[in-house]
Amino acid sequence: MTENHLTLKIIGGYDCPPNSQPWQVYLTSNGQPWCGGSLINERWVVSAAHCKMPASHLTVHLGEHNVYVEEGTEQRIGAEKVIPHPKYNDYTSDNDFMLIQLKEPAIFNEYVKPIPLATRCSSAGEQCLVSGWGRTEEGEISNGNPSVLQCLKLPVLSKEQCVHAYGSQKTENMFCAGFMKGGKDSCQGDSGGPVVCNGELRGVVSWGKGCAEQGYPGVYVEVLLLEEVLVRPAGGAHPVVCVGPNAPV
Repeated sequence: MTENHLTLKIIGGYDCPPNSQPWQVYLTSNGQPWCGGSLINERWVVSAAHCKMPASHLTVHLGEHNVYVEEGTEQRIGAEKVIPHPKYNDYTSDNDFMLIQLKEPAIFNEYVKPIPLATRCSSAGEQCLVSGWGRTEEGEISNGNPSVLQCLKLPVLSKEQCVHAYGSQKTENMFCAGFMKGGKDSCQGDSGGPVVCNGELRGVVSWGKGCAEQGYPGVYVEVLLLEEVLVRPAGGAHPVVCVGPNAPV
């Protein structure tokens, strides 16, 4: 993924079947590849706060597979508003969560569909899928970004493994997923994209040390914790937690 907010790509993955991730968003900034995102309803997209740009610079691409070919399935909609998490910390990457409001509603069809938001926290060993158009290998000398959406199946790692890799940099709003041996990961260009577990948007691509490095898995936003602030209506319930006696099961 990114180290201190470069954007991310998939390393060690495979070409997603065309339009198999119909919630996947491709963000461009002034026409240039920028970040990923997830469509959660007809007017809103979830991405990472470190992908923030003025709304006037952003275009939301839906229904994409090969971003360099006009396939007749695409919808391109300008951004009306960007709303980063109010407690986003650019230095620590904590609360790296952002909403993007579309200028006009997306049209749902077999190529463009929303993804349900998380109803529970990530769980060690859970199998998930991350997707994006980010780099397929790390380093300045590489094959660059792929034309076709890439997918990678990866497991959620334990809190202990995540803390072992990143120490106090890991907060309760983050989880790690991937492979401690390295070789497979999200990377520059994938930032803000979806981590889907059991048909839910469980995570958002956030950061990591390099891409696919041994001992340093990818770090993702714990969507259930942060959606409460921006998406769910305020109420009298206790704050959502992912650990302890009040954690969802």
